[in-house]
This record gives sequence, structure tokens and C-alpha cells, in this order.
Amino acid sequence: MTEKLKPTLGVFHLWGIAVGLVISGEYFGWSYGWGVAGTLGFLVTTLVIATMYTCFIFSFTELTTAIPHAGGPFAYSRKAFGDTGGFIAGIATLIEFVFAPPAIAMAIGAYLNVQYPELNPKLIAVGAYIVFMGLNIVGVKIAATFELVVTILAVIELLVFVGVVQPSFSFSNFALNGWAGSNTFSLSTVSGIIAAIPFAIWFFLAIEGAAMAAEEAKDPQKTIPRAYISGILTLVVLAILVMLFAGGVGDWSKLANINDPLPQAMKTVVGHNSPWMHMLVWIGLFGLVASFHGIILGYSRQIFALGRAGFLPSSLAKLSRFGTPHRAVIAGGIVGMVAIFSDSFIQIQGMTLTAAIVTMACFGALLMYIMSMLSLFKLRRSAPNLARSFLAPGYPVIPAIALVIAVICFASMFIFNPTIGAVFIGFLIVGYIYFRLTAKQRAMSEESING
Repeated sequence: MTEKLKPTLGVFHLWGIAVGLVISGEYFGWSYGWGVAGTLGFLVTTLVIATMYTCFIFSFTELTTAIPHAGGPFAYSRKAFGDTGGFIAGIATLIEFVFAPPAIAMAIGAYLNVQYPELNPKLIAVGAYIVFMGLNIVGVKIAATFELVVTILAVIELLVFVGVVQPSFSFSNFALNGWAGSNTFSLSTVSGIIAAIPFAIWFFLAIEGAAMAAEEAKDPQKTIPRAYISGILTLVVLAILVMLFAGGVGDWSKLANINDPLPQAMKTVVGHNSPWMHMLVWIGLFGLVASFHGIILGYSRQIFALGRAGFLPSSLAKLSRFGTPHRAVIAGGIVGMVAIFSDSFIQIQGMTLTAAIVTMACFGALLMYIMSMLSLFKLRRSAPNLARSFLAPGYPVIPAIALVIAVICFASMFIFNPTIGAVFIGFLIVGYIYFRLTAKQRAMSEESING
């Protein structure tokens, strides 16, 4: 009997997952883009990436509703391009979703370290893994309800941040030396705009993970489009607001290349001991927790789907007595906890560990976006009778815009991040060797046997 996930999630739960997966990107990670592009340069990068994501989500929703499968992009690419296509999309998604959580866990440690300097941020990060892996194992309805609550609190807190710092906002502060550390646009500015791509992606990275809860969605043909469209609109508005107001209250260069830009921005306005400051740190943790918890849900479903289809060991597709893929949760968590301590052994391109992990996750995301859009075009031709309750608006222009921007970003990242790009290719090669050696495992998988 094939292991099946139970449909228990409504539109609000799915919106909470879609926004919650991403919302930590509004709290940290993006400010590294200021370090390479400046505020104005990074604003240009962000607007281009926001365009890509908006076009992508409107197109991706067609695939999600037509093929509501826990594997998400893996399932779409497999249907379009066979096992090899499924492998490429599956490993790309796995890299994205397994590498994003350790960056978020370290940001949780950094936020708590603001309040309690004596605490070790890495130990806090490991503790976060243990707590939220456990919550994901207990049950998806409980996990999704928790995700919805903390996501709503995180959105409210971002709006509070904007309201508190707004009286001190000045666009002249934001624009000062805003072109890669200069007041004038130049060729180096263009390089900075391109180099900042991964950090603009971080504003929106993983929203597609809600597709991995599609098997657990009630009436996915209706609930998923509503959740996705409202989710991407929510995130675009928040990203622009947070970036503008954080950069306009003082010297933005002091916020570049740190894991807690919002508390530091608010500190310049209200001081270290203000109740507003303490509230931002504590409630701001909800944003990090929402994404951390949501991405654990996402990677576990991806590992589960790959195991069920024989692309990973079938033991990873077993469900707990709570009906959750507990082994998949634990497997991804172990990889993430190892990554947290890898900065003692790995120095990549002079980056901080957080910036390196963000960049690696973005490589995986972009490859998956490319495969998803190619799958959309392919399935329109090869499976014209596939039940599509939602059609990508503006087809083929809208999905083509998403595809072209994703390809340009993917190629550009290799130019500006050659070492991390080489490591990413190494992961793909190792994965492909495993893929080639396990054809019999896929043929004997529960999914193949049971159709």
C-alpha cells in the first residue's frame, strides 16, 4: 500500500504556509545585497526579482492545481520529462529546502543573542531545529495552524516596524551612496546589481514550497490559487516597505552584512532599551520561526516524495503514527545542523556562512524554477487534456518572462559565485551518479508498483 498524506488544510493554512515559508527573508539575509549593490542598486535587483516571482507564481499555480503531489516541482518535471527531469527538479528543490533552514536557524540565534549576549547563537540554532522538527512530526494540522498564527504575528510586526521608524525616515538617507557605495551610476554598479541577485531572491525564496503541501490541501484546485496569489502580493509589498524604511533611518551601510538588520535599524531610532526594540526582537522571532518551521515542512515532503518514488531510499517515505514523514524530517534536520557548524571548516569566497548558504539555496531554487516553467510549456503540448482548474494568465508571455529572468539569474550567479557554483554542480553530479545506480530501486518503489 502506497503511503498517502491526508488532506486537512484550508486556504488560510495554505496562505500561512506560503507566506510563512518566506517571511524570514524580510527580517534578515536581504541586507547582504546592500553590501554589493548599495541601496538603489539593490532596489533595482529586487524589482526585477519581484517581477520574476510574480510571473512564476501565476504560472506555477497551474502546475500545482493540475498535479497536487507532495513532490511539487519533482512531480511536474517527472511527468513532463520522465525520470531524468524529475531527478533534476527534485535534487534542485532538495538543495534549496535543505540549505535554507540552517541560515534561518543561525538568524534565530543572532536575534536571541541581541537579548542574551551570553547565549551561543549556534547552540540556539540547534535547539530550534530540535523543537520544530518535533512539532512537524506531531501532525500537519497542528504544524500548519502554528504556522498560520506565527505568520500573522510576523506580518503585523513588520508593519509595526515600519510605523515606529517612519518618523525618522528620509529618502536622502536611503539614497546616499546608493549605487554600490557611490552617488553615481557606473559599470561597477551593474556588477553589483547582478551580484546581489541571491539576496533579492531571499526576499521570496521558498514560496513555492506550499506546493509540497498540495496532497494535504482540501480542494487544492480552489485553495491553492487563492493562497499563492494573495501570498505573493503580501510578500512583494512587505519586501519593498521593509527595505525602504530600514535603509532610510540612518547609515544603511552599518546594516549590510549582518543577520539582524531590523533590530539594528530600530535601535538607531528608539535606542537599545526601548520597549519597541524588545518587542521587535521577540515578535521578530516569529518571522524567523514561521519560515524555519515552514521550510522543515517543505523539505520533509520533498524527501518523502523522492523516497516514495524510489529516487531516495524508500525508508525515508515511512509515516509516523501521526501520519507525518518523521524520517524525512529528521534526515533533513541532520544535514542542516551539520551545516551550522561548517564555518569552522569551510571558507567560501570570503563570504559569511549565512551568505554562502543563502547563495547555495538560490542556485537550487533557480534551477527548479527553470525546470518548472519548462514543464509548464511541455505539458501544455504533451498533456493537453490534463485537468487544469487554473490556467496561467497571459500564457505564454507570463511564464516566458519568469523563465527568461530565471535563466539570466542562474547564469549570472555562476559568474559572480564560481566556487559555490562549483559546489552546487558537485552536488548535482553526485546525485546523478546515485540516480543512475538506483534504477531498480525506482522500479520497485511503492509509487511505481501502485501506479
